[in-house]
Amino acid sequence: MVNVTGFGLFSIVDQEIEIPTGLRMIGSITGFTDAGQVIEQMASNILNKLDAELVIEFDNDELLDYRARRPAMFFEKDHLASYEPPLLGIYLVRDEAGIPFLFLHGYEPDFRWEAFSAAIEEIVELYAVTEFTWVHSIPFPVPHTRPVGVTVSGNRKDLIERYSEWRPETQVPGNVVHLLEYRLSEIALPVIGFVLLVPHYLNDSDYPIAAVTGFELLTAATSLVFPTDTLREEGVRFTERLAKKVEENEELAKLVANLEQGYKSERATSFGVQIVSPTPEEPNAEDIAAELEDYLANRQRNNPDQN
Repeated sequence: MVNVTGFGLFSIVDQEIEIPTGLRMIGSITGFTDAGQVIEQMASNILNKLDAELVIEFDNDELLDYRARRPAMFFEKDHLASYEPPLLGIYLVRDEAGIPFLFLHGYEPDFRWEAFSAAIEEIVELYAVTEFTWVHSIPFPVPHTRPVGVTVSGNRKDLIERYSEWRPETQVPGNVVHLLEYRLSEIALPVIGFVLLVPHYLNDSDYPIAAVTGFELLTAATSLVFPTDTLREEGVRFTERLAKKVEENEELAKLVANLEQGYKSERATSFGVQIVSPTPEEPNAEDIAAELEDYLANRQRNNPDQN
């Protein structure tokens, strides 16, 4: 049995469950941005379509701002029937080939980021985690007519060279997976992060094509096999509906056409080929960062009770 301190932040759900050592860990944290609902779609496929069991749970009272993210309470006629607080935890999952891995998923902590990072480091050490891979998505001025772009960070240089399309040198709002990447890199754990660039006009839509891309990148980084058939089918239907909307909406059609003008037609269409960078007409890194900061600021003003 492995003993843990947890830094007062987490506990083992069931001491009888054996958590294997030497596994990969995948991170998927909500609360910053989730353009195209990519994180939720991927997490749903992992937790609902694979063999997944919660093994480590983090303490909401230490990490969660309840007033900012009020938990759901279900009222039934004359009494409260149930209470469902948010969950941040680590799951033991087996992929479609039966290979086990650890899946960190849930809300982004409101408090104690450094302690949370230290707790993850402890888990990495206790269970001899071999690598950490995370996925996120942000709104970006790209057309949906092109393959989903990605920016890659971490210390696995081979993957960065192969897949990263946007490599800015700028200051951006941080999130807790950025901190995890930074701290885990300091202890020389192999770390890679994929940020999917979702067309900004699809930010609030479920964009299954981006979720499929996310799974393809995870497979490239980890060799794990994930369920994507349903997402691919949904992607085909989504593309058909979107094409019809573009035909019917002159303003949307103009937007897509303008975004297309900034890209080269030779851009790679598969992960096996180096992606060609956008032409100079594309906004520079500072413009993109400023637009993202404005988006986040407006989001906070319009939704003061949500993160």
